[in-house]
Amino acid sequence: MTRAVPGLVLALSLVACGSNGDVSSDGDTGDAASAPIADADAVTVGHHYGTTTVDGPPERIVSLDTQWTDVLVALDAPLAAAALDPLVEGGRYPWQADMPASVEDIPVTDTIPYEAVAAAQPDLIVVTWAVTQESDYERLSEIAPTIPLLGDGEVDTWQDIARTAGDVLGIPDEAEALVVEADQRSADLAAELPGLDGKTYVLANYTPGDVITVVADPNDGAATVFAQLGLQIDPDILALAEGAVGRVDLSLERIDELDADLLVLLTNGADPADIAGYGNLPAVRDGAVSLLDLAAVVGLNTPTPLSIPYSLERIHPALEAAAT
Repeated sequence: MTRAVPGLVLALSLVACGSNGDVSSDGDTGDAASAPIADADAVTVGHHYGTTTVDGPPERIVSLDTQWTDVLVALDAPLAAAALDPLVEGGRYPWQADMPASVEDIPVTDTIPYEAVAAAQPDLIVVTWAVTQESDYERLSEIAPTIPLLGDGEVDTWQDIARTAGDVLGIPDEAEALVVEADQRSADLAAELPGLDGKTYVLANYTPGDVITVVADPNDGAATVFAQLGLQIDPDILALAEGAVGRVDLSLERIDELDADLLVLLTNGADPADIAGYGNLPAVRDGAVSLLDLAAVVGLNTPTPLSIPYSLERIHPALEAAAT
């Protein structure tokens, strides 16, 4: 797996922000007698490279990250431009079909499109894993205040992103409501399928003729989605990973290791039935298997309030089968 496939290579950071003190109003120091004179609307966001101060609610935001893009759309924020994903048809995911027409497309390859970002005339730039070095962050900051990764992992939770966005936009209540609504949908699905509680799952990427790469990190973005349904990563997979964060590669001869109650597989256009032993897997025999395309897997691996309903609908039949 390579970084070019964002939903499959990133470990999820659970570093909290916003409500845990990483976002603050510059005008509130807690000491009125010594507080400096400052813009009451200014918000300072703590992040991987230090802090960024946003002087009042932004009016033109450029997003270079899918999770930020979805959160901003969900909050009806002033999104001026957003990066495309070159790996999906049309550059947008299916759940982004209602993207406002006013949002400009920013093509992305393997480098940060600085010129396109600057051309959008942002007053705020948001980006996560695409900024791999502090120099990238500093260069973007020369264009406009930039919020990179909030934590020390490669992906932030979308809930942290939402709460940060709410603080920066001056709408913290709306942001919290978005989080509560999304979490409630997952809770409703868990109540609908109580048999999922305690069941195991495997989420994997099948590289035809090569290997099967399996999520082996309970803190992964997808793991948080499945955990809300009562599911847990197959303990045998965790043991194979030996505590490593991220993914574990299995040769095709070891497909019998995928013996969880639920199997969710990115097939990359191939037929996994061609793998010897695939038909004998418990999930395959029970009909608790879901074969997905890239978009649906990205929707699970880098979840957002818009992608989660889409991806969960795609795997719903397999969830039902696993719950029985």
